[in-house]
Amino acid sequence: MLRRLAGLATALWAGALAAQPLTGGGHDYDALLALTAKARVVMLGEATHGSREFYRERTRITRRLIAEQGYRALVLEAPWEMVRRVDAYVRGESGDADATAALAGFTRFPDWPSRNSELRDLVEALRALNRTPAHRDDPVRLYGMDLYSLPESADAVVRHVARRSVAAAAKARQRYRCFDDYDEPSFYGRDVAVGRAPSCAVGAQEQAVELEAGPVAGEDDFMAGQSARTVAAAEGYYRALYRGESIGSWNLRERHMAGTLDRLLERMGPQGRMVVWGHNLHQGDARATAQARGGELSIGQLMRERHGDAAVLVGFSTHRGTVRAAPAWGARDRVRPLRPAIPESWHGVLHRDAPPAVLLVFRGNPALAAEYAASRPERAVGVLYLPGSERRDHYFNAALSGQFDAVIHIDATTALDSLGRSAPAR
Repeated sequence: MLRRLAGLATALWAGALAAQPLTGGGHDYDALLALTAKARVVMLGEATHGSREFYRERTRITRRLIAEQGYRALVLEAPWEMVRRVDAYVRGESGDADATAALAGFTRFPDWPSRNSELRDLVEALRALNRTPAHRDDPVRLYGMDLYSLPESADAVVRHVARRSVAAAAKARQRYRCFDDYDEPSFYGRDVAVGRAPSCAVGAQEQAVELEAGPVAGEDDFMAGQSARTVAAAEGYYRALYRGESIGSWNLRERHMAGTLDRLLERMGPQGRMVVWGHNLHQGDARATAQARGGELSIGQLMRERHGDAAVLVGFSTHRGTVRAAPAWGARDRVRPLRPAIPESWHGVLHRDAPPAVLLVFRGNPALAAEYAASRPERAVGVLYLPGSERRDHYFNAALSGQFDAVIHIDATTALDSLGRSAPAR
């Protein structure tokens, strides 16, 4: 053990900025920014959907990428339509009084990953930044990449085409009519799967193709086209989910989110650069994990395949603390103790061998990458946390330095707060 620790210490601290203890100072992420200087897409992960420190460190990194390297878009693992409202606020083009109001559209479960004080404060900071002379004509934009806004996206498409043609709007409404009875869109997939409702698949695809084939004269056309693609992807996702096709539905969602990133990059032009926030399971390269053995893709994998070194994948890790999560889908979120990670996991290794807060850069540092190239358990806590079956439901094997270009480990983390309704801690 002593020999291993000595070898790890040599790999960690010898040579260039392979590892950088995080102190809260202004130079904490210098090594990471050296990696992102020529990138176009920086994927910032999270080991849970409910840890405050992940939001805070991603905010610190994002603000430096904007200020020092010209990144001009932040893309969230959040529904496309709801983030459009927040984007309008940061550009000063909405009637919302403040960021809390702009985030109020996130009402469906789970709301806390988007409605929390960390994101609220970042939204206010971006709005203030966009008011400065340097950004009035070059604003920082906010986008969502997820497909969980089926009814809102369908309404946006109808409103868009109605501005040009009453007949086209009537046709769009007809194509989307079989969604009308569902405030909760997943129930549409359930009813179609058991034969209780007609499918909107053909109409949703036709509407997306029609808008994509039409002229994209400006911002409204692009946004409406993406809304139509979101409807078509969500329709297929919910049908696959209720047919029991878990891998197929997962991959459909990953491809949709990766496609959204690529369309945004194309829209931004060859110099466009974006920061992406999402869970480690999406942001990392699935080929280095047990996900691949099950046939699952990831956005990080697709970004690497399509953009090579211009995509930088950054994972986050924690050992213990508290976390905001729900005990079941649709249940009230609450603050729960986050159990110490199992000793043989990557989080357990980092807890024993690394500083309490540290950045590890694997790309370009082969000695350090070799230390983290084995396949070990990694914990993933999403919107659900099931401590009673944690080993089965929250751990999967991964080669950390293959999954990510860099990892940020915060040994003890605290629960994210919520601006929405939540259950008390227990």
